[in-house]
Amino acid sequence: MRRPFIMGNWKLNGNKDTVNKLIFNLCQKINDITGCVVGIAPPVIYLERARKALNNSPIVLAAQNVDVHLSGAFTGDISANMLKDIGIRYVIIGHSERRIWHKETDAIIAQKFSVLKKIGLIPILCIGETAKEKEEGRTKEICIRQIDAILCSQGVDAFYNTVIAYEPVWSIGTGKSEVPTKVQILHKFIRDYIMKKDKTIANQVIIQYGGSVTNENAEELFSQPDIDGVLVGGASLQAKVFLDIITIAMEKKA
Repeated sequence: MRRPFIMGNWKLNGNKDTVNKLIFNLCQKINDITGCVVGIAPPVIYLERARKALNNSPIVLAAQNVDVHLSGAFTGDISANMLKDIGIRYVIIGHSERRIWHKETDAIIAQKFSVLKKIGLIPILCIGETAKEKEEGRTKEICIRQIDAILCSQGVDAFYNTVIAYEPVWSIGTGKSEVPTKVQILHKFIRDYIMKKDKTIANQVIIQYGGSVTNENAEELFSQPDIDGVLVGGASLQAKVFLDIITIAMEKKA
């Protein structure tokens, strides 16, 4: 059985006070997580503080990015070894904001994916189409191209113990979420595509949805059989809203 997976991506937000208060408020209410995985991805500079603040909470920690190198003269970068050393379990890669602002290509993302798997960390691979690509009817084509960057270079086994996050670029941060039934169609398409290579891996891979997820649309999203979780952006910075999403997930996927 796939357990629902709720991940909060804090992006470039927060400070020491935010980390302490937000994690305190989450931990006060979240000791009884059942049947799902909950994680947060604070900015890298606050990961160690977040780990200490969680204090054996069931909430898992994720990083928002990683470098392709494990060590060396790469000023400002963070390696998979470093992340693992401080207790990180998941790493977000391929987010559209990295693809757009940092010019990360499918090839670079595939390299990051490979490094994470070798080190024993779990990739959260973000895929999704732009508004223009959606208008051109290329959503499935774009998602498969981004999946194939890993599939063709590392094989279907690479998707064992992996998370795929479908995040339509046009929806992120806009307040415009894709219709849940349309998300379901695409998630099933992705799962069926992987299933052509390996049925067991396709059935266990977690496929999240991201893109203006809130406590208002979470119930309908979690009602879909192939929406296994959500990658939450701005709403994850509001403890009550994030907790509402977690509660909905536990109830709908029970």
